[in-house]
Amino acid sequence: MLHILIYESMYRSFRQPCAVPAKKLELCSTRTSTVIKVTTDSQPGTLLDDMNRIMIREIAKSFDDLQPPRGEKRKVGMYMWVRDSITRTTTKSVYGPMSPYEDKAIADAFCQPSLTARKLIAAQSRVSDAFQEYYKAGGVDKASALTRMRYQVEVDHNVPLEDIARYEVGGSIAVLFNTAPNRLLHRIVAIDEDRYYDQDLGCDNSGRKVPFTSVSVSGRSPTSMGTSVREVMEDTLLEGFLLKKGTMLQMPSRIIHQDTDLWSADVTQFNPRRFLPEEKKNRPSEACFRAFGGGKTLCPGRHFATNEILAVVAVFIARFDMKPLEGDWRHPSTINTNVAAVVMEPDDDIEVEVETRKGFEDVDWEIKLHKSEKIFAMVTEDNEG
Repeated sequence: MLHILIYESMYRSFRQPCAVPAKKLELCSTRTSTVIKVTTDSQPGTLLDDMNRIMIREIAKSFDDLQPPRGEKRKVGMYMWVRDSITRTTTKSVYGPMSPYEDKAIADAFCQPSLTARKLIAAQSRVSDAFQEYYKAGGVDKASALTRMRYQVEVDHNVPLEDIARYEVGGSIAVLFNTAPNRLLHRIVAIDEDRYYDQDLGCDNSGRKVPFTSVSVSGRSPTSMGTSVREVMEDTLLEGFLLKKGTMLQMPSRIIHQDTDLWSADVTQFNPRRFLPEEKKNRPSEACFRAFGGGKTLCPGRHFATNEILAVVAVFIARFDMKPLEGDWRHPSTINTNVAAVVMEPDDDIEVEVETRKGFEDVDWEIKLHKSEKIFAMVTEDNEG
């Protein structure tokens, strides 16, 4: 019965707040290619740089707020801090200063967990209503180019404002759920356990100001649980399995990412070194890394999300020391992770104690984004482009 409630809740919550009347489905299909073209503007380039600058600025504010008074320590729920910080940072970068998620009640409503459909529908309808007010107030005019262009496509196709707002509730799943709050937490904890810091920090003559520039650092581990979905266009026999035309084929990345034949016996361990160039001969084809999907279902926001994750982790370990409030580090259970999430979410928060790193108490931090013509290749398709 529990599983029935969960699936009914998921189905109704997505069908109602994010759906449009059946008579408009044909309209949706005709605009798909246009929306996809608009979405690609979140890939490397000037428009992505604009979003990244806002993201960097908001991350800096989050860390300034987190820093405890001199000589003191701050107790914080690590997961909730990461979730709230990433929500505020990401949504302001995407939706601008008038983002509906600036209201914490709206942000909490979007993440509202429930086993019943009615509560989820009510919570997500509240988010949808907030988006309607956002559009009416002209908030989209101050948003990122991605949001402005996507909104214009819908207006050009005469999509009612109510339905545009509902679409955006669905779009927020990609914006928020899959920026990977648990992945951030996992990275920070793993690095803290290693007690290894590779820092390249420049100080001015006074020793007080430390510029921290963006760097090409990738700490990926194959623990993603996303699922790619494709439709079988004609009867196909694949290694003895008959795939019938019209069948929806689901490809869970978690199965690929935990295959010891592909990733070796330490597949479940946080081991970013497996992705270093010198380890290339010991790892499978790059196509086996499915954290961002692939092909036609490749995540268009992968570069923004990765920049955000790396920025938060790098600045956190540079500025703070942290230890669990009680006992040793523990790996939280993740059995209640939302089915729409691409990475696992902890069932319970991890209470930690944060303090400024010794020797950095009087440092003023400045985070900068430098222009670069280089593409940070996240997946095989980046190298092919």
